[in-house]
Amino acid sequence: MSYLFKASETFWRNFYRLPDSQKAAVRRAWKIFKANPFDSRLGVHKIHALSVKSGKTIHALTIQADLRAVFFVEGDTIFTVDIGTHAIYRT
Repeated sequence: MSYLFKASETFWRNFYRLPDSQKAAVRRAWKIFKANPFDSRLGVHKIHALSVKSGKTIHALTIQADLRAVFFVEGDTIFTVDIGTHAIYRT
């Protein structure tokens, strides 16, 4: 399936705050993510608490040991919501 990708202002704000080494890791993961958002190399998993709170199925993908991106799928569009450590799960 072909997806349209959109990112929130929060995602971009937090992305630009990352150190350059983490930005490079995000770019590498993004290439995989755009080709197949549920590729096993990304460790995509559902975030139950955020899903219940928002009423949508919220997923996170692992970029590095403690760097995650949070997203949800709506039809053929993937909305990237935030990026950061596990603390983003509490938003």
